[in-house]
Order: sequence, then structure tokens, then C-alpha cells
Amino acid sequence: MFAVLKTGGKQYRVRSGDVLRVEKLAAAAGDKIQFNEILMVGSTVGTPLVEGAAVQAEVIDQIRGEKLIHFVKRRRKHSSQRKKGHRQQLTMVRITDIIETGADRTGVKPAVGAGSVSGAAAAAPAAKKAGAKKTAAKKAQAEAPEKAAAKAAADDLKKLSGVGPVLEKKLHEAGVTSFAQIAAWTEEDVAAMDEKLSFKGRIEREGWIEQARKLAAEKE
Repeated sequence: MFAVLKTGGKQYRVRSGDVLRVEKLAAAAGDKIQFNEILMVGSTVGTPLVEGAAVQAEVIDQIRGEKLIHFVKRRRKHSSQRKKGHRQQLTMVRITDIIETGADRTGVKPAVGAGSVSGAAAAAPAAKKAGAKKTAAKKAQAEAPEKAAAKAAADDLKKLSGVGPVLEKKLHEAGVTSFAQIAAWTEEDVAAMDEKLSFKGRIEREGWIEQARKLAAEKE
């Protein structure tokens, strides 16, 4: 009996005892593996696969194929050429059995491409990153009420002369949210804030401290 199996994007017509070289599989020499993508068994043709069919094999060795040379030459004014060699990684297997039905009950591990293993490994950091994003989102959601409460308690600094939404945002980012804070500024505080936020003397020029004292007194 023969079967047609698919692995590594290629199709192979096999019989028991055949030795094949297939695209590298995630298996070691001596392992028993099972190909589950079977396109045909004897006279039974799959649609596209034959349900319940499988081909079992024993891994003989992990090998490398013949060297292939890739040569490119460009004939132009500034001519160039490039030569590159490549040896494909392969797995040598010996077909041991062709199963027509009940492949899911054999307990033999499926033949998996080596690329699939690395893909699974690469998926772990991605899952970890997704988990971190989810945690950050939960944290932001938990902090939202606190931020809303702080915003509600903040004074409307736009009441100060020359302060608009942009300057108010800068002051909030610097930790200044109330008239009482501004009213308590010393000369050193004014100089530090002037330099930090590039106000260029605006605090003294607009008289923010005096305005803040009056506005804070009105609140009381």
C-alpha cells in the first residue's frame, strides 16, 4: 500500500520502508513520529485530507542538503556581483507504517516542523507583552477615579492673568494645582518655576502671586 503525505509544503508518495529527506522536523534521531496530513491512501483520495489516516516514521538523522550556489552579476557602468551558498536543513526519516483509520488513537507524537517550534517560543514573549498591557490598562482604570478626584479638587488656574489651557496644563504637570500653592511662592520658587517652564518673567510681570492670594481668600 502506498500513501501521499504532505509536510514542509511538499508532497511525497511513500511506501513502508521508504527513506525520505524532508524539511527539518522538531525531532531527534530515534524518535517515532506521525504525519497526519495524508492526501491519499491506496485508492482513497482525501478532500483534501483522508480523515483518520496517517503515516508513521522513524527519525534516522538531522542532516543538511547539498550546497546550492546563488550567483548574481549586474553588467552596468558600476558592475557588481554576489555569490552566496546555502545548505538546507533536512530530516531523514524511514517510513514504518501506513494507517488507514484511527490515527488519532495511536498516541504517536505528530511530525512538527522546526519552524513551528520557534514560532511557539516567539509567541511566549508576545503573550507576556499582551499580559503586561492588560495589567497596565487595569492599573490606569483603577487610577482613573483618583485622577478625576484630584482634577475636581484643583483650582481653575485660568483665572490668573495670561494663563490659558496650555499654561494651566504645564502648571499641573509641574505639580501646581491650587492658588494657595502660587500664593506661597518665594523668590526662589518663582525663579525655579520660571526656569523650569520657560515663563520668561511672566509670573512677576502678570502679578500671579498677588492674584493667587486674592483668589485663595475668595475661596475661603
